[in-house]
Amino acid sequence: MPSTTHSRSRLRFLTCGSVDDGKSTLIGRLLHDTGSLTEDQHAQLLRHSAQYGTCGSNPDYALLLDGLIAEREQGITIDVAWRYFSTAERSFIVADTPGHAQYTRNMVTGASHCDLALLLVDASAGLLTQTFRHACLVTLMGIRRCVLVVNKMDRIDFAADRFGEIESQFASFAERVGLREVTAIPVCARDGDNLVAGSVRMPWYAGPSVLGYLHEVTVPDQADRPWRLPISGVCRPDDSFRGYTGRLAAGKLRVGEAVCVLPSGACSTVREICLGDALLEHAEAGQSVLVRLQDEIDIARGDVLAPVGARPDVSDQFEADVIWLDDAPMLAGRPYRLQIGTAQALARLNAPKYRLNVETQEHLAARTLGMNDIGRVTLALDRPIVFAPFEEDPVLGGGILIDPVTHQTVGAVLIRFALRRAANIHWQALDVNRQARAAAKGQRPAVLWFTGLSGAGKSTLANALEQRLHRSGHHTYLLDGDNVRHGLNRDLGFTDVDRVENIRRVAEVAKLMADAGLICLVAFISPFRAERDFARQLLSAGEFVEIHVDVSLQEAERRDPKGLYRKARLGELRNFTGIDSDYEAPLSPELKIDTAQASVETAVEQIHAWLREHGYLEPA
Repeated sequence: MPSTTHSRSRLRFLTCGSVDDGKSTLIGRLLHDTGSLTEDQHAQLLRHSAQYGTCGSNPDYALLLDGLIAEREQGITIDVAWRYFSTAERSFIVADTPGHAQYTRNMVTGASHCDLALLLVDASAGLLTQTFRHACLVTLMGIRRCVLVVNKMDRIDFAADRFGEIESQFASFAERVGLREVTAIPVCARDGDNLVAGSVRMPWYAGPSVLGYLHEVTVPDQADRPWRLPISGVCRPDDSFRGYTGRLAAGKLRVGEAVCVLPSGACSTVREICLGDALLEHAEAGQSVLVRLQDEIDIARGDVLAPVGARPDVSDQFEADVIWLDDAPMLAGRPYRLQIGTAQALARLNAPKYRLNVETQEHLAARTLGMNDIGRVTLALDRPIVFAPFEEDPVLGGGILIDPVTHQTVGAVLIRFALRRAANIHWQALDVNRQARAAAKGQRPAVLWFTGLSGAGKSTLANALEQRLHRSGHHTYLLDGDNVRHGLNRDLGFTDVDRVENIRRVAEVAKLMADAGLICLVAFISPFRAERDFARQLLSAGEFVEIHVDVSLQEAERRDPKGLYRKARLGELRNFTGIDSDYEAPLSPELKIDTAQASVETAVEQIHAWLREHGYLEPA
């Protein structure tokens, strides 16, 4: 049973569970039975019920939530539907989240804003995989209070023993997953049994109705946590005014309070707090405000204001739970863009420490994460960010991963703790730097990155160019794909995950060679733009020269110098680029060489002339 301590605060909750468990119907019926529908909404419900409904002549309350035409036609929830309603005792914001596994990302989005979960189960079907997954997800998202709503009790003739069986099965799972407070309620959402009032058809149940529980349950107050203000922007209309905007994530911020700016560590005092045109003495969690400080401090988007005595930490390496939300699997080593609060950084993910079995909570070995998988992953960022463990601060501890090429959200990140190794590792300044090394060699350091299909002529062209550069006295080194796989990368195969790690290692080696003042030639298929972009970002501006050795797939197959295309077509060679693994051609390479049209000699002269024209063959 929930705490009897009464609260009149606003409650945010979500409905979740498997497909067709009755989530939208439950909310629609709650809105109806609490008198929260306008006359227009009620009339629209009747029209849509006649057109799309599945309840005969009776209203189909699910249609109050399924706002998309596709949702009405398919009878499923796709997007998150947010609804507001209130009673004399309390106000509510409810998120109706989709049950289909394909739309798990939408369910995660809804859960991230809620304090409590209504987890629905079809009494006739019992606990399903998606039931366990959603219970696991709400727990990961920091929700510790859950109502197990055993719906469609009419389908099992309101049998108390079946309800008790489901309640017992879930209680065992809830203990393993860490749900501290679970209340089970038997309902028939379509008819309103045990939603607003008790049910005469289930006299054996003596617990609260769903609404009764929602009236009485207490949730942690954000005002009790130390305040945090992630900076979203700087307002400086003229030289006399500098303000910082953001949404207060927790606590209360007061005028005159001492504040710390992170990650810089600079300190000041709050001069003014503005909400629109009004000046406030204090701001509360959830308010979007403009803050002015007593001192002129360099503050940018992504910085965080915090109390001097309760500072969050700063780090660039983390262990986190990752919920993978993309059709394409997570590729260890590939850089993704991480957004935490208002801060962004490039994050490289290591292979998962484990993948979670959502039903048994077993930790399974895994090299990657697929759609809807949950795993424990180590992240390394390109710069330090302000953070807090997710369970302490969902704003500074929870974020999303974005594919830098497609700009699609591919995962949710819940930071558990920082890896402190980064604090003890520093780049060692050397007396002889890259400029001195390059000047001694009479050249500019550069990485000439040859990319293209197998058989396009990358290695042939790179080898011929290196000979030309060597004859003219330039200092070079050629990294060839086959050669590197004999040593540095001999432990890697040809899966997408291995290809990403292959190129990551080569890019880091090429960076060191550029630092040595060399002209480094890299001849790799390197099929993915993201990894080639990663290599470019490792180097100083102008040092990365992408050379697309272009040839049609048909011409590459015709040449087939190693017989690899033939094997791939016969199914003897899996994950072969161009056949059953994609090649992403460069969009804007510095040079594009068509080896079907140009001889090796002509192509070498073209590249050599370009290097000379752009100053790579002269002292830095």
